[in-house]
Amino acid sequence: MTLSSGLVPDPGPKAKATLAGSGPLASLVRELLLSRSAVIGGTVLMLVILACFVAPHLWGLAPNDTDLMTRFLPPVWSEGGRWSHPLGTDNLGRDVLARILAGGQVSLLVAVCTVLVAVSVGMVLGTLAGYYGGRVDSLIMRVGDLFLAYPFMLLTISVIAILGPSLPILILVLALADWVTYARTVRGSVLSVKQREYVVAAHSIGTRDGDILRHHVLPNVLSPVLVLGTVRAANYIVWESGLSFLGMGVPPPTPTWGMMLSEGRDFILDAWWLATLPGIAIMLTILSLNLLGDGLRDALDPRLKGNRR
Repeated sequence: MTLSSGLVPDPGPKAKATLAGSGPLASLVRELLLSRSAVIGGTVLMLVILACFVAPHLWGLAPNDTDLMTRFLPPVWSEGGRWSHPLGTDNLGRDVLARILAGGQVSLLVAVCTVLVAVSVGMVLGTLAGYYGGRVDSLIMRVGDLFLAYPFMLLTISVIAILGPSLPILILVLALADWVTYARTVRGSVLSVKQREYVVAAHSIGTRDGDILRHHVLPNVLSPVLVLGTVRAANYIVWESGLSFLGMGVPPPTPTWGMMLSEGRDFILDAWWLATLPGIAIMLTILSLNLLGDGLRDALDPRLKGNRR
């Protein structure tokens, strides 16, 4: 151990790096903070999450509480609006703000769970296909081609019609329809990584395939999957809203953004807020995910670090 200034022990290079916050996570956070799109998208997304999961505990009204005496109250900034219902009420007197926040919980839960399931399946199959190649690659990719050849909406409606609409079924169907996207991305990355010198050297000294995949291959394919998962999460929210709009999503009485759009279209001329406000919530959430995905892409791709917006 060496002494600095004769009194304080020198922490050593590893400790200095830790104290300076130079780990991979700290480096990623610094890169994200330099991206305007990532900062804006992350801030908006954090506000949406906090509003959906924290605000309902502070708000006194439940999303399914009805009061026929307060039907079709407009938002508070319009004539006749009340602060007790800041975003107005619907045709049954239910608070629109409470329903939007409850619907946001469903959409965010569907997005996160679908990403986790689809990424898990896609990474396993894509890694096996890219690393082992040959018949394993051909079999996995041909199965993926079958899923891609079948129209997504027709596949989704068919499965839900057979099994019935529910939150777990919806997540399973969305993941089933999109695992191929992740598998193809991972497969391409693995094909590139396994040709690099350190992987070839690990093979030459007899390192087991499991250790090579765990220590050398998978860490190098996580970046594109992270970016892809963030962007695809926005698509899952759109798909969930579309299915709910058609009555194939989460069944009532659980409110969803798509269901609110479907219910509000019948009153669009007299109660514009019933369809407009859930639509704005969908737009802001999708926009924030896309901006965050762009920032992640710029932060994780060295070739794009000079093009931050």
